[in-house]
Amino acid sequence: MLLGVPKEIKTHEYRVGLTPGSVREYVARGHEVLVETGAGLGIGAEDDVYRAAGATIASDAAEVFKRAEMVVKVKEPQPSEWVQLRADQILFTYLHLAPDPEQTKGLLASGCHAIAYETVTDRSGALPLLAPMSEVAGRLAIEAAGSALRRHAGGRGLLLGGVPGVAPARVLVIGGGVVGTHAARMAVGLGAEVTIVDRSVPRLRQLDELFGGRVRTRMSTIDSIEEELVDADVTVGAVLVPGASAPKLVSRAMLGRMKPRSVLVDVAIDQGGCFETSRATTHENPTFEVDGVIHYCVANMPGAVPLTSSQALNNATLPFGLALADKGLAALDEDPHLLAGLNVSGGKVTNQAVAEALGLSFEDGRDTIRKLAA
Repeated sequence: MLLGVPKEIKTHEYRVGLTPGSVREYVARGHEVLVETGAGLGIGAEDDVYRAAGATIASDAAEVFKRAEMVVKVKEPQPSEWVQLRADQILFTYLHLAPDPEQTKGLLASGCHAIAYETVTDRSGALPLLAPMSEVAGRLAIEAAGSALRRHAGGRGLLLGGVPGVAPARVLVIGGGVVGTHAARMAVGLGAEVTIVDRSVPRLRQLDELFGGRVRTRMSTIDSIEEELVDADVTVGAVLVPGASAPKLVSRAMLGRMKPRSVLVDVAIDQGGCFETSRATTHENPTFEVDGVIHYCVANMPGAVPLTSSQALNNATLPFGLALADKGLAALDEDPHLLAGLNVSGGKVTNQAVAEALGLSFEDGRDTIRKLAA
């Protein structure tokens, strides 16, 4: 199979779909890889490094989209990209379609087979291709919060960990999954006082054991979130409903009860955000203020550390990508976990959560694939 790797074009996105090491793996399996010139510069990989790994360098993105049988990216395709996709192509990338009807329409019109990293599952029901970026984003959330708390950035002028004789910041983490756990780990490591709220009592027990009592855990309810927001200096939104839009757990009315110049970090912004007042921002202009509360809502947080992020992402995606390259769409029929990643195929929405979020009809992905193969 011929794989194509275009350069990411989202604002301040420096990750790359395939690292040189991954290219070597595909080439060793007998596949061809076409990489757009400059695609790896964000991770310090020049074109010659990709050539040495066995790739061919394309002069521009148009050549990649025209020739590739499978396009491997990091971020969701932008308008100039989805119009270049075609019905016989596989797209393998993050999509986050639930809050993005325009992208969904573009993918449907293309007829391509779009597989979303964020909905591929494993035997335990976890999301193995989302996990590495969730780990990175969770840790970055605390770094971002620390910066936003600084007075010159509009924050309260507070050091997360405090100093001897001065109380540390209080951090509220909403959601105890991968993002929330890594955010809490970073915050605890810096000396902050941390509370995690989650709707699963078994998960709260796991977190209590994991942190050895160094974090407070509370059942997530409207009351508990409101109570914790009042005292929080930083609130990290880390909730996830796979494939669906994130629930709005902090309303605008709640902001009025928060400390002036406290910070909200919405890691769920790719799925629409879990704060009512959230809107996507970029690394170029990462924050905005609503009712005296600083919001950090960068939609591609891991793009700030592209070398770490690209390597971690490729570690997770490589086995699935190789299966697709080796077997094509038949890999989806053979692997229900990979099939769970199919969001759009042949002009149909094949992920039920996406279909429900956007009010579109749903078709079972396996049925779609088998019809196309017939």
